[in-house]
Amino acid sequence: MTLSRSLSPESLRLRPATPADAGLLRRWDEEPHVIRAVTDDPGASTAFVDADWDEELADASAVSFYLIAEVDGRPIGAMQVIDPHLEPTGYWGDIEPGLRALDIWIGPTDALGRGFGTQMMQQALDLCFADPAVHAVVIDPLNSNADAHRFYQRLGFAPVGRRLFNDEDDCLVHRIARSDWEARR
Repeated sequence: MTLSRSLSPESLRLRPATPADAGLLRRWDEEPHVIRAVTDDPGASTAFVDADWDEELADASAVSFYLIAEVDGRPIGAMQVIDPHLEPTGYWGDIEPGLRALDIWIGPTDALGRGFGTQMMQQALDLCFADPAVHAVVIDPLNSNADAHRFYQRLGFAPVGRRLFNDEDDCLVHRIARSDWEARR
């Protein structure tokens, strides 16, 4: 199926990921553009090195869950929504409650550059801010990923500082407050 540039925003929808999506996520995990967005390691063969997609999807909860973006029924991307204060790995360290963290990636290369990432983020931000307890959303693109910085800043995110995650991922954390998101809507 070929994607058309004339697709309306309504044609993209986010749905909860299911265990049946594990194979899809494994394939996207090996896409060179996904790897480049997630790691600065030039020898990496997968983006999410430690991800066991069967386990990740089976362990979905209110603290961490995945969404699949579909355009006319075709999966084109994925998102993870996390409560960084409560997630059990401690990835975000000591961070205040009332936040959500997002990860986003487009899988198939023919879905890149078509505005789907913007639509995914808008829908995910609406979802996050539908919870009145959420006052801001944070993201952690690699510091070296200038394209991601521009993308998030166009959506209203502001850089808040560099941070080293997992002792190796040099990231530029961005944040958008509820009031800033609502003012843009």
